[in-house]
Amino acid sequence: MKKAILYIQGKGGSAAEAEHYKRLCPEYDVFGLDYQFSTPWETKPEIISGYESLKEKCGSVILVANSIGAFFAMNALTGRKIERALLISPIVNMERLILDMMQWANVTEAELREKREIETSFGEVLSWDYLCYVRENPIVWTIPTDILYAGKDSLTSYETVSRFAGKINASLTVMEHGEHWFHTEEQMNFLDGWLKRCI
Repeated sequence: MKKAILYIQGKGGSAAEAEHYKRLCPEYDVFGLDYQFSTPWETKPEIISGYESLKEKCGSVILVANSIGAFFAMNALTGRKIERALLISPIVNMERLILDMMQWANVTEAELREKREIETSFGEVLSWDYLCYVRENPIVWTIPTDILYAGKDSLTSYETVSRFAGKINASLTVMEHGEHWFHTEEQMNFLDGWLKRCI
Protein backbone atom coordinates (compact mmCIF):
# COMPACT_ATOMS: atom_id res chain seq x y z
CA MET A 1 0.00 0.00 0.00
CA LYS A 2 1.40 3.38 -1.03
CA LYS A 3 2.27 5.90 1.65
CA ALA A 4 0.59 9.30 1.60
CA ILE A 5 1.55 12.90 2.25
CA LEU A 6 -1.12 15.30 3.45
CA TYR A 7 -0.13 18.88 2.59
CA ILE A 8 -1.77 21.81 4.38
CA GLN A 9 -0.91 25.26 3.03
CA GLY A 10 -0.44 28.55 4.81
CA LYS A 11 -2.50 31.73 4.50
CA GLY A 12 -2.93 32.81 0.89
CA GLY A 13 -1.70 29.44 -0.37
CA SER A 14 -3.62 26.70 -2.10
CA ALA A 15 -3.83 22.94 -2.35
CA ALA A 16 -2.13 23.26 -5.76
CA GLU A 17 1.17 23.76 -3.89
CA ALA A 18 1.04 20.00 -3.25
CA GLU A 19 2.17 19.51 -6.87
CA HIS A 20 5.67 20.59 -5.77
CA TYR A 21 5.78 17.71 -3.29
CA LYS A 22 4.41 15.25 -5.84
CA ARG A 23 7.45 15.91 -8.02
CA LEU A 24 9.74 15.79 -5.02
CA CYS A 25 8.29 12.58 -3.53
CA PRO A 26 7.10 10.40 -6.43
CA GLU A 27 6.91 7.34 -4.19
CA TYR A 28 4.11 8.96 -2.18
CA ASP A 29 0.49 9.80 -2.91
CA VAL A 30 0.37 13.53 -2.20
CA PHE A 31 -2.92 15.17 -1.30
CA GLY A 32 -3.32 18.94 -0.90
CA LEU A 33 -6.14 19.99 1.41
CA ASP A 34 -7.91 23.13 0.20
CA TYR A 35 -9.55 24.24 3.43
CA GLN A 36 -12.21 26.93 3.10
CA PHE A 37 -12.23 28.63 6.49
CA SER A 38 -9.84 30.81 8.47
CA THR A 39 -10.41 29.89 12.11
CA PRO A 40 -9.07 26.80 13.93
CA TRP A 41 -12.53 25.68 15.02
CA GLU A 42 -13.86 25.82 11.44
CA THR A 43 -10.81 24.26 9.76
CA LYS A 44 -10.66 21.41 12.30
CA PRO A 45 -13.51 19.29 10.82
CA GLU A 46 -12.23 19.99 7.29
CA ILE A 47 -8.73 18.76 8.15
CA ILE A 48 -9.98 15.73 10.09
CA SER A 49 -12.21 14.76 7.14
CA GLY A 50 -9.33 15.10 4.67
CA TYR A 51 -7.02 13.10 6.92
CA GLU A 52 -9.53 10.29 7.48
CA SER A 53 -10.29 10.04 3.78
CA LEU A 54 -6.57 9.72 3.02
CA LYS A 55 -5.98 7.27 5.88
CA GLU A 56 -8.65 4.94 4.45
CA LYS A 57 -6.85 4.79 1.09
CA CYS A 58 -3.28 4.61 2.38
CA GLY A 59 -1.75 2.77 5.28
CA SER A 60 0.51 5.57 6.41
CA VAL A 61 0.24 9.36 6.40
CA ILE A 62 3.00 11.97 6.63
CA LEU A 63 1.95 15.54 7.34
CA VAL A 64 3.62 18.46 5.55
CA ALA A 65 2.24 21.79 6.73
CA ASN A 66 3.17 25.41 6.20
CA SER A 67 2.86 28.46 8.49
CA ILE A 68 -0.67 28.82 9.89
CA GLY A 69 -1.51 25.53 8.14
CA ALA A 70 0.81 23.86 10.67
CA PHE A 71 -1.13 25.45 13.53
CA PHE A 72 -4.45 24.37 12.01
CA ALA A 73 -3.10 20.84 11.49
CA MET A 74 -1.82 20.48 15.05
CA ASN A 75 -5.11 21.85 16.39
CA ALA A 76 -7.09 19.32 14.31
CA LEU A 77 -4.97 16.17 14.23
CA THR A 78 -3.83 15.78 17.83
CA GLY A 79 -4.20 12.11 18.76
CA ARG A 80 -4.47 10.93 15.13
CA LYS A 81 -2.06 8.34 13.75
CA ILE A 82 0.53 10.21 11.69
CA GLU A 83 3.89 8.69 10.84
CA ARG A 84 5.77 11.99 10.83
CA ALA A 85 5.13 15.73 10.63
CA LEU A 86 7.26 18.15 8.63
CA LEU A 87 6.43 21.74 9.57
CA ILE A 88 7.66 24.67 7.45
CA SER A 89 7.77 28.10 9.16
CA PRO A 90 5.10 26.86 11.58
CA ILE A 91 3.03 29.08 13.83
CA VAL A 92 3.70 27.17 17.05
CA ASN A 93 2.39 29.70 19.57
CA MET A 94 -0.70 31.41 18.19
CA GLU A 95 -1.43 33.22 21.44
CA ARG A 96 2.02 34.85 21.31
CA LEU A 97 1.45 35.89 17.68
CA ILE A 98 -1.96 37.41 18.44
CA LEU A 99 -0.54 39.31 21.43
CA ASP A 100 2.33 40.55 19.23
CA MET A 101 -0.13 41.75 16.59
CA MET A 102 -2.18 43.49 19.27
CA GLN A 103 0.97 45.30 20.36
CA TRP A 104 1.80 46.28 16.75
CA ALA A 105 -1.74 47.66 16.39
CA ASN A 106 -1.68 49.30 19.85
CA VAL A 107 -4.77 47.32 20.94
CA THR A 108 -5.34 46.24 24.55
CA GLU A 109 -7.12 43.08 25.69
CA ALA A 110 -9.87 45.22 27.21
CA GLU A 111 -10.46 46.95 23.84
CA LEU A 112 -10.51 43.67 21.96
CA ARG A 113 -12.88 42.08 24.49
CA GLU A 114 -15.25 45.03 24.14
CA LYS A 115 -15.15 45.34 20.33
CA ARG A 116 -14.80 41.57 19.62
CA GLU A 117 -13.03 42.28 16.31
CA ILE A 118 -10.59 45.03 15.31
CA GLU A 119 -9.19 45.55 11.83
CA THR A 120 -5.50 46.49 11.78
CA SER A 121 -3.55 48.73 9.43
CA PHE A 122 -1.44 45.74 8.36
CA GLY A 123 -4.38 43.75 7.02
CA GLU A 124 -5.11 41.37 9.89
CA VAL A 125 -8.36 41.25 11.84
CA LEU A 126 -7.86 40.78 15.58
CA SER A 127 -10.56 38.60 17.13
CA TRP A 128 -11.43 38.15 20.79
CA ASP A 129 -13.07 34.77 20.04
CA TYR A 130 -9.89 33.61 18.28
CA LEU A 131 -7.69 34.64 21.22
CA CYS A 132 -10.03 32.86 23.67
CA TYR A 133 -10.03 29.72 21.53
CA VAL A 134 -6.25 29.39 21.41
CA ARG A 135 -6.03 29.92 25.17
CA GLU A 136 -8.69 27.31 25.84
CA ASN A 137 -7.30 24.78 23.33
CA PRO A 138 -3.52 24.56 23.82
CA ILE A 139 -1.59 22.49 21.30
CA VAL A 140 -0.72 19.00 22.56
CA TRP A 141 1.48 17.40 19.89
CA THR A 142 3.17 14.01 20.25
CA ILE A 143 3.89 13.14 16.59
CA PRO A 144 7.58 12.73 15.58
CA THR A 145 8.24 16.15 14.05
CA ASP A 146 10.85 18.00 12.01
CA ILE A 147 10.70 21.80 11.83
CA LEU A 148 12.18 24.10 9.18
CA TYR A 149 12.60 27.67 10.41
CA ALA A 150 13.78 30.79 8.63
CA GLY A 151 16.26 33.04 10.40
CA LYS A 152 14.38 36.11 9.15
CA ASP A 153 10.91 34.88 10.11
CA SER A 154 8.95 37.99 11.09
CA LEU A 155 6.03 36.14 12.71
CA THR A 156 7.70 33.68 15.09
CA SER A 157 10.88 34.31 17.05
CA TYR A 158 13.69 31.77 17.20
CA GLU A 159 13.17 31.55 20.99
CA THR A 160 9.51 30.62 20.49
CA VAL A 161 10.13 27.93 17.88
CA SER A 162 13.17 26.58 19.74
CA ARG A 163 11.18 26.28 22.97
CA PHE A 164 8.39 24.46 21.13
CA ALA A 165 10.84 22.10 19.38
CA GLY A 166 12.44 21.25 22.72
CA LYS A 167 9.04 20.66 24.33
CA ILE A 168 7.90 18.16 21.68
CA ASN A 169 11.40 16.73 21.02
CA ALA A 170 11.38 17.87 17.37
CA SER A 171 14.41 18.40 15.16
CA LEU A 172 14.90 22.08 14.25
CA THR A 173 16.67 23.16 11.05
CA VAL A 174 17.34 26.86 10.49
CA MET A 175 17.97 28.58 7.17
CA GLU A 176 19.72 31.68 8.50
CA HIS A 177 18.86 33.98 5.57
CA GLY A 178 15.46 32.43 4.86
CA GLU A 179 12.13 34.26 5.18
CA HIS A 180 8.84 33.09 6.68
CA TRP A 181 7.59 32.41 3.14
CA PHE A 182 10.06 30.09 1.41
CA HIS A 183 9.76 31.14 -2.23
CA THR A 184 13.08 32.11 -3.83
CA GLU A 185 15.08 29.51 -5.75
CA GLU A 186 17.70 29.36 -2.99
CA GLN A 187 15.06 28.99 -0.28
CA MET A 188 13.16 26.29 -2.19
CA ASN A 189 16.36 24.34 -2.83
CA PHE A 190 17.09 24.47 0.90
CA LEU A 191 13.53 23.37 1.70
CA ASP A 192 13.69 20.52 -0.81
CA GLY A 193 16.97 19.22 0.57
CA TRP A 194 15.62 19.38 4.12
CA LEU A 195 12.42 17.56 3.19
CA LYS A 196 14.27 14.76 1.39
CA ARG A 197 16.54 14.24 4.39
CA CYS A 198 13.58 14.13 6.77
CA ILE A 199 11.48 11.72 4.71
